[in-house]
Amino acid sequence: MAATVAAPVRAGTSRAPAFCQMKWLPLLLVAVAAAAAAEQQVPLVLWSSDRDLWAPAADTHEGHITSDMQLSTYLDPALELGPRNVLLFLQDKLSIEDFTAYGGVFGNKQDSTFSNLENALDLAPSSLVLPAVDWYAVSTLTTYLQEKLGASPLHVDLATLRELKLNASLPALLLIRLPYTASSGLMAPREVLTGNDEVIGQVLSMLKSEDVPYTAALTAVRPSRVARDAAMVAGGLGRQLLQTTPKQPVSVVVHPPVSYNDTAPRILFWAQNFSVAYRDSWEDLTARTFEAPSLNMTGSFWNDSIARLSLTYEQLFGATVTFKFTLVNRFYPVSARHWFTMERLEIHSNGSVAYFNVSQITGPSIYSFHCQYVSSLSNKGSILVPDTQPFLWQMTLEEFQIQAFNVTGEQFSYATDCAGFFSPAIWMGLLTSLFMLFIFTYGLHMILSLKTMDRFDDHKGPTITLTQIV
Repeated sequence: MAATVAAPVRAGTSRAPAFCQMKWLPLLLVAVAAAAAAEQQVPLVLWSSDRDLWAPAADTHEGHITSDMQLSTYLDPALELGPRNVLLFLQDKLSIEDFTAYGGVFGNKQDSTFSNLENALDLAPSSLVLPAVDWYAVSTLTTYLQEKLGASPLHVDLATLRELKLNASLPALLLIRLPYTASSGLMAPREVLTGNDEVIGQVLSMLKSEDVPYTAALTAVRPSRVARDAAMVAGGLGRQLLQTTPKQPVSVVVHPPVSYNDTAPRILFWAQNFSVAYRDSWEDLTARTFEAPSLNMTGSFWNDSIARLSLTYEQLFGATVTFKFTLVNRFYPVSARHWFTMERLEIHSNGSVAYFNVSQITGPSIYSFHCQYVSSLSNKGSILVPDTQPFLWQMTLEEFQIQAFNVTGEQFSYATDCAGFFSPAIWMGLLTSLFMLFIFTYGLHMILSLKTMDRFDDHKGPTITLTQIV
């Protein structure tokens, strides 16, 4: 229980200084880890023996990943206002799914392996739960606490802790290691987690008996379980309870969006593939657009009502070619909100101009626009409609996304999609259901139309005679 955990260092990053500005107060850091591509995240639970350290609104929504900068906003005030005695419960592996599997959910508290932890959170004057925290920020936590408290971490166990005399005025950083088993059996992890919870309960009981204010943090070196899908974690969707290890997906290079800036980012443009054809000769502009060290955006401009993104390429089909995306922002009283529309896409080459009508690219101004294919080809939707025929230019943008208004930073807002509500599968389902309903209705009508005989042969009376009609 006294082993030291070294904080990993990422080559080529400068995130440590931002994290080192954090301040840590009464926190219980429950680190949940989920492997998503090269990134890992962990949930965070914080509590303290002091009051009013975190506002209730600080609790983040499910699926949100707290970055190191965001985590600093929670930790800075905590260390400034809270106790100087910090307990760091460091578990080898832990994931939010462990609380789901062993936490006694749906009111079955008697089955919970985290009874002491739950009791501490219920009785704590201040507490905070963050569903997921960036793993890099958590991995530098020990170093950060050491610098902010001005005290070296003291690796302790229960026996050592009983001999310590903590002082509320002197800073102390106590590091307590908690194990975790990777056994596939059900009882082994439960027993280990129950033992860890007992350690937490005994430590807190000692501090309570000595009336020592403290800050507690529970985290892990790495996650115990793997997230089902990298896009699910990055996109902010909730985790599923039953997960299986997915097949390794084919690696896809994700490049940053093109950003036009004046005093701030104004227009964002992204596509997984950007291809253009002139006289049926195709050219892939993806690398020249999103991976080039510099991109010629001369002619681009932006204001509140109109925006233009101009992309110029030298030596494209033997000439200088410029693509201009023009978007307008208008207020519509009927919906009482602003909507943007891409009015046209212009291609300038050799003194001539070709136009595409792209009025289908539209949406509320607070959103971005996304479409799987924005293309002039008929088999890819034909969203780009040439204004004249015959037309010498063809264009295809795969996974196209653009935003020209209400841009915040270098990230797109929520996207309105070009996909129609009724897909071919939905139409097939509806038509099949209607056909089956028709058969059922016809059969029911036939059954209700059946008539039973209302006359029967009586052996005491005259014989019923049926006259044959020829």
